Amino acid sequence: MAQTTFDLADLKRRMQGAVQSFKGDLASLRSGRASANMLDPIQVEAYGARQSLNQLATVSVPEARLLSVQVWDRSMVAAVEKAIRESDLGLNPQTEGQVLRIRIPELNEQRRKEMVKVAHKYAEESKIAVRHVRRDGIDLIKKLEKDGHLTKDDVTRESDQVQKATDQHIAEIDQALAAKEKEILHV
Repeated sequence: MAQTTFDLADLKRRMQGAVQSFKGDLASLRSGRASANMLDPIQVEAYGARQSLNQLATVSVPEARLLSVQVWDRSMVAAVEKAIRESDLGLNPQTEGQVLRIRIPELNEQRRKEMVKVAHKYAEESKIAVRHVRRDGIDLIKKLEKDGHLTKDDVTRESDQVQKATDQHIAEIDQALAAKEKEILHV
């Protein structure tokens, strides 16, 4: 894939993708109430590959502190249960046939702090993804300069734009993290 032009809009779109992925991860972190998307990041070892839980089961919220996971294939119930137990969400499912019932315990202070650490881990992964996009953009700019397609002034201007976009997206990640941290720690 030989790219001969620099496309800042494409870099911004890729950075925004990392931010949106992060916000989805944050939505999956529990803050005291049951939410169907809490289980979204869980990957299950199924059919010889890792699959997301929502490809193997339906997640519903019958009560404010209860999740219900209806597994479609009876042979996958044990794998789904194991994946939920081993996730860093601290959940303990009870199996009733093909349905897993997950009581959402009240978060104690220690568990809230653990959730904040998980949120920080998600934020750092997203920041790294944004920085990788920045690196790709800078590498492309340097390649275009080397090939004679950009002047020194163009390189400086484009590099500054890439850095501004990076700073903007990292600030957006930090804002979302601060809001989620406040929500988690709120008693």
